[in-house]
Amino acid sequence: MSLRLAAYAVCIEGPRVLLTRCASPDHEAGWTLPGGRVEHGEDPFDAVIREVAEETGCDAVVERLLGVDSRLIPVAERRSPGPIPHQNVGVFYRVRITGGELRPEPNGETAESVWTPIPDVAHLRRSSLVDVGLALAQTVPATGHVAPVPVGGLIQH
Repeated sequence: MSLRLAAYAVCIEGPRVLLTRCASPDHEAGWTLPGGRVEHGEDPFDAVIREVAEETGCDAVVERLLGVDSRLIPVAERRSPGPIPHQNVGVFYRVRITGGELRPEPNGETAESVWTPIPDVAHLRRSSLVDVGLALAQTVPATGHVAPVPVGGLIQH
């Protein structure tokens, strides 16, 4: 099984959440949260700040740890072909934008970053990570864990 450790930013300002759209036209999930892979030897806390800056052009500070999500993606559901299942472990942080200007990621995977009204999220083709992050931010469970988000329709791995 392959394993990926990632850190994700849940940036909420009033009734809006910051989402990013992948640059690849064949990326099925479409919209997701700012964030990504934690590099070897990197702290997830530092990774989420780095990822926000790389993907959005904005400076950010972590306000709190929201929780951890672990999901197993079967071989048949993997976006990139692989002969083995994949586990994604995501560390979710509540993050506040402190400066910078939204822009596409230079030579990267993020085509755009947009402040999106939270009610509009339900109508977007998106990664399940968006729903997990919003559930963690809205309920702030003491366990740091929310129920798995089913994939299908507009919600993808």
